Amino acid sequence: MSTVLWILGAIVVLLAGGWVMRLAGQSLTGNKPFFRDMPLAVAFGYVLGAALLLFGIWYYFQPAVTADGVPVASVQFFRWAVQGVLIGAAAAFVFRLIGRTLGTAGSRKMFRQMPLTAAFGVLVILIYALLAIFAPALAPHGQEEVFGQANIVPGGNPALGGNPDFPLGTDQIGRDILSRLIYGAQNTVGIAFATTLLAFVLGGTFGFLAATLRGWMDQVLSRMVDVLMAIPSLIFSLLLITVASAWVSGFGLTVAMVVIIAVIDSTRVFRLARAVGMNIVVMDYIEAAKLRGEGLPYLIFREILPNATAPLLAEFGLRFCFVFLTISALSFLGLGIQPPLADWGTMVKDLSAFINYASFAPLAASVPLLAAGAIALLTVAVNFVVDWMLNRSSGLKD
Repeated sequence: MSTVLWILGAIVVLLAGGWVMRLAGQSLTGNKPFFRDMPLAVAFGYVLGAALLLFGIWYYFQPAVTADGVPVASVQFFRWAVQGVLIGAAAAFVFRLIGRTLGTAGSRKMFRQMPLTAAFGVLVILIYALLAIFAPALAPHGQEEVFGQANIVPGGNPALGGNPDFPLGTDQIGRDILSRLIYGAQNTVGIAFATTLLAFVLGGTFGFLAATLRGWMDQVLSRMVDVLMAIPSLIFSLLLITVASAWVSGFGLTVAMVVIIAVIDSTRVFRLARAVGMNIVVMDYIEAAKLRGEGLPYLIFREILPNATAPLLAEFGLRFCFVFLTISALSFLGLGIQPPLADWGTMVKDLSAFINYASFAPLAASVPLLAAGAIALLTVAVNFVVDWMLNRSSGLKD
């Protein structure tokens, strides 16, 4: 009950602070529209943001170790998170600055128009792509290589149970965690990209066919898609992959997972491609192409597809995030990417026991958070880039 009263009291205080801030702003600025037209909810948001910022600054400088020498894991994790955000912002600023001075005229113009969030997203995507492509050269060990020492603590300090040869330690059977994180970029991201690409090939092709041919073809394809979309995608994926696991295993189950997720996700792509295609096929240049006697492939690939690129690219980024998270969730449940391939979802599950060490060894407890953080970071980066692309294609200005 006391907690509820504290929360209600804090909300009342913040609302009062928002009202006072708005009133003070109106008085100091001569009742200018910014403060005059500001709703109380917006003023509450400003005060809440300022309060959270002050609390974050205060909490950041709290001691990370108690008087008895026991580490405070929450403070340490918060410090690492803040430092990561600051480093990411600085890296994105430098990356955007380099892009504005180097490259072609078109690329420099793109970087000049690019917000800092989009620059951060592009930088993260490039880093992940380099890790995925050059994983065998960058990883110090193989993803399947097992060493004699298991559960080595990260940090490389022998006094604390670490090993300089394994900076992030080893897992429960002695595999190098750093190497598996790098190979996870190749496997998780690569398989998610291939799955999304297959979903777009299927959904885009049938969507444009339905929009161009219409009639019974449109009705048959649309009703089939409606049936598939009526079933929750994750539950449907789990059911089909469980059935497939009775017939195949290992790499074959990974291939089956790719096909199943691609077919299920292609229904969303079909809806978008059909809707965009319907708006394009009524244009005069489509009618002119038909009168010239152009065939169906020409209409789809030379007329409709180029004019549908912008919304499809934005949807590709969003769909990639959903597929990426779905594969990670399935791997966490043991039905996704199969061993011995390294996968971030599987690593979160396998290394989750290290969280029990948080009360006395925060560095060791951070190991499962590395794989989870890699998943979250890529998802955020792709969403930043997609938001920027949607903003550019819509013609809206900040």
